[in-house]
Amino acid sequence: MIQINSVNSEVLVSWPGFITELALLAFAIAVHRRYFSNLSDIPGPFWASVTRLWHVWIILEGKQNVRLKALHRKHGQFVRIAPNEVSVCHPDGSTLLLRANLHKGDWYSVTAVPDYRFQNPMSTTNPKMKKALSKHFAAGYALSQVLKREPDVDENIEHLLRWVEKYAEDRMPMDLDRFITYTTFDNIGSALFSEPFGFIRAGRDIGGTLRNNVALSRFAAVAGFFIGPLRILINPLNSWLLLLPMGRLYKTTSVAIKKRLHNHEAHNDMVAHWLGAQQKSGELSLRKIEAQANVNVGAGAEPVSSAIQSLLYHLIQHPEDWLRVRNEIHAAKAEGLCHGRVVSFHDADNLTYLRACIKEALRVFSPTTMGLPRVVAKGGINIAGRHFQQGTILSVSSNVVHSSKDICGDDADQWNPERWLSGDTKKLDRNWIVFSAGYMTCPGRHFAWMQICKMAATLLRNYNISQVDPNNQWRYQANFTALTYSWPVWVEKREHEVSMHPDIETLPTDRDQF
Repeated sequence: MIQINSVNSEVLVSWPGFITELALLAFAIAVHRRYFSNLSDIPGPFWASVTRLWHVWIILEGKQNVRLKALHRKHGQFVRIAPNEVSVCHPDGSTLLLRANLHKGDWYSVTAVPDYRFQNPMSTTNPKMKKALSKHFAAGYALSQVLKREPDVDENIEHLLRWVEKYAEDRMPMDLDRFITYTTFDNIGSALFSEPFGFIRAGRDIGGTLRNNVALSRFAAVAGFFIGPLRILINPLNSWLLLLPMGRLYKTTSVAIKKRLHNHEAHNDMVAHWLGAQQKSGELSLRKIEAQANVNVGAGAEPVSSAIQSLLYHLIQHPEDWLRVRNEIHAAKAEGLCHGRVVSFHDADNLTYLRACIKEALRVFSPTTMGLPRVVAKGGINIAGRHFQQGTILSVSSNVVHSSKDICGDDADQWNPERWLSGDTKKLDRNWIVFSAGYMTCPGRHFAWMQICKMAATLLRNYNISQVDPNNQWRYQANFTALTYSWPVWVEKREHEVSMHPDIETLPTDRDQF
């Protein structure tokens, strides 16, 4: 018989020794990444060279755009922001990286919302696969299609104007930022499903949907770097249980799609075009349509809202430019343009100085704050005389590029709409990457631009707007996108404009921040 002496049995694992070995391994990896990596010569924060957690920290801090701009001002065209990622700010960066057919970084995989089953053009990292998938959705984003939804956008903007005029009449400070966001979200609903979500009519965040999107922006911005391990969390079960922001977004979208499928009177919306593509091709499933709708609802409204807010905020700081835009609108009115309760896109888009101000507002404050990562292909790539090996991640941040003096001139830190109207603007235009570039150019750019032009022209024409506290700078949370908040304003209706708020009796009492 075999006897086991439990008293004298040896301990199979020595925890102090195991922890020591792990510490030594971590130290060795850190030393290699810092001093022996092919990126060791690229300047940047010490911790960024040894761990991705530095980048995660500045994202969660909500100021990554400010941090990255400061680092590029200090170190130049290249800044190492992770062990295998370099932020690039060079006049040729957008051409060599964004306009080339390079694979996207794995970070994009997190945009499969609510989980890996819902692949879409944004989450697909292979450029060929992305293009093949995008062609099914392209018709819904065409400018000709977008213009068919303009009456619905006008209706949502009219609800916004009613609230503005109600606040003006009651002489109450207004959180215009929230109401603009309500409007852009409802515009997404109208364009996708032929029906708004109802935020701007109600004047509030219904069911915490918008607050959830802010949480989603923060979660996704970080989760994309750990998408492998996080598959444990981001899975169909948790999507169904609504335990994560992705699941709650999917619930909002799926309810809207189901309602839309039963609305036989709806036509000319984006979903109608996608359903048509589904009938023509067996490659486009209903799940893929849901996946694309999720991306639109999750990432299509806040950037447009922030763009409009940036324009208004900076024009308040520069009243001479506000007056110049208004005079341009008055001149257009004398020619029979820019009439009606909401300015038409055709008329607004032809206001030259307004266009320049919009581009400048998006240059000084780009709504998308994440860098756009691309993976260096076989053979490597040369930028500014520096060779980067295959597999290196090179990212381009619109906030960084738009503040570059090499690209925008010595006055890159200053507000100057004139830069878009004089001299050779080819370099500026090539590096104005608000809507990204190349095969990842934002498909919704026409719809976004239409909203920005129409809402800007209408608000600038109809109202005088000033900050409650002129010395108070706005605040924002820069995660995946930047959503501005906390800059209440006084609004004053210009007397010759027609009132539009007969159906609003009381102002909303909630002042919740997203």
